[in-house]
Amino acid sequence: MAFMIAQRAFIKVYLITLVEKHRGYGYQMLEDLRRDFKSHGYSPPQSEIYRALHELVQQGILYRTKQLKGTDPKVDFQEIVLYHFTPDGAEKARLYKKQVKTDLDRCLGMLNKAVSDNYG
Repeated sequence: MAFMIAQRAFIKVYLITLVEKHRGYGYQMLEDLRRDFKSHGYSPPQSEIYRALHELVQQGILYRTKQLKGTDPKVDFQEIVLYHFTPDGAEKARLYKKQVKTDLDRCLGMLNKAVSDNYG
């Protein structure tokens, strides 16, 4: 058993939640997570976001589609990759999140004990 939760598992849970909320392209997800965790001193590495997305695709949880970023194809040439759940991906995602929740609860217990034993 690992000492604390792996960074990639932590990131994957957030990516799954962002796809659930239909906030679906990689760079947007990266910026959302960086903004959300800035006050905690954490900035997820871009490489980890894309590795985690790639793993979720390989695991059959997500699939990718491409579209132009803007609405005018004459002006908006940037193509983005959107992420969606596969037909059984939402169920696989639910099970993955449940597994990670168990790890998070264990980590919280360890961290709370460390604070209590050493600072309380």
